[in-house]
Amino acid sequence: MSKSENKITSYAIIGFGKIGRALAKAFARNGIEVSVATTRNPESFSSEAAAIGPGIIPATLAEAVKADVIFLAVHFESHPDVARVLPNWQGKIIVDVTNAYGVPTEKLGGQPSAMVVAQAFNGGKLVKGFNHLIAAILEQDPAVHGGRRVVFLASDDGSAEAEIAALAENLGFAPIKLGGLSEGGLLVQARGKSWGQLIFKDLVKFD
Repeated sequence: MSKSENKITSYAIIGFGKIGRALAKAFARNGIEVSVATTRNPESFSSEAAAIGPGIIPATLAEAVKADVIFLAVHFESHPDVARVLPNWQGKIIVDVTNAYGVPTEKLGGQPSAMVVAQAFNGGKLVKGFNHLIAAILEQDPAVHGGRRVVFLASDDGSAEAEIAALAENLGFAPIKLGGLSEGGLLVQARGKSWGQLIFKDLVKFD
């Protein structure tokens, strides 16, 4: 786990569908502990979590949001429900793994979907990432043919993006930074019924 000022960073995944489980497998593969939570009672998915690995900890939503870094792996429409769990997300990094495909752009106020999510998580630092691969690919070992599978990251906060890039490296991926949410980040965001140009592109980086 990454350390800053001798403090171990804590991680949580909100949402335990296909993408949430794929992320959990990446953590388990690398022996990094992570809490997983849904709106359901943790006991209802504890056996699924245990099957992935001993470091995958079922938690309530209230417990999970205490983590320093939170992966938002829910349907885009559900992000306000998660955001309401805390009045302020100060000091936390939110990794937006949602895809707003099919959500009318006027419903987003003409903004990129990640900007809408960022505004909902008052005080938090948002990084868009890990959302461009389908679950069946994301859950695989990212070591491929001597290279590493690419994950794209975008953020308006350089320090948060750097921290998630370091975590991505620890999980075995090759992070590529795209810049701000409304700049290169548009390449990994759906708009209306069109996908960003980098979504579904399964790329491998050779060092």
